[in-house]
Amino acid sequence: MTEKFNFRRLISPALAKGQRNYIDTQKKYELIKTAILFALPLSLYIAGYVTTGSNVNYLTIVAVVGFLPACRSLVQTIMYLKYKSCPAEVAERVAEATGDLDHLYDCVFTAYQDTFKVDHLVVCGNTICGVTTEPSFKEKEFQKHLDKILKADNIKNVTIKVFTDVNKYVERLGQLQELESDEKLTVSILSTLLSVSL
Repeated sequence: MTEKFNFRRLISPALAKGQRNYIDTQKKYELIKTAILFALPLSLYIAGYVTTGSNVNYLTIVAVVGFLPACRSLVQTIMYLKYKSCPAEVAERVAEATGDLDHLYDCVFTAYQDTFKVDHLVVCGNTICGVTTEPSFKEKEFQKHLDKILKADNIKNVTIKVFTDVNKYVERLGQLQELESDEKLTVSILSTLLSVSL
């Protein structure tokens, strides 16, 4: 089933962040947005050159400034192209096991030294639990990175665990469903995670 084009996702990917297949579908929007952002200043430059016969004109200045957001968008597009959404077989397994737990798909967290891709994660009170298909995932660095971000939002004492084994993750999801969850804390953590992920 193909998704209907949503113009608002060109402006803000936040509308779909955390949804299944977010990264794969957002690539299309980022490519379109980048093409538009490059086409606008390029057309201004061409219009200025055609009308004056020289590239020394005000439209050239406007075009050069217009390339700045286009280049920023290109960097964002490259980031999306580097990653893939949670594999379908993993997504199916975790969808069945997640139940009513608050969850996110396709989270990519960037730090100064590393980038961490978590295919699926759940938040249950002060517990963040995720699964990744990245074989070289640096869990300790990820825990430190996320802990620092959460503390900056005044969220402390959070347990963070990322599995590389889907079976163990599914088992842990079953355990989390039996726990009582502080809904206010869960929403606060989810909000922070969404704001710092790609």
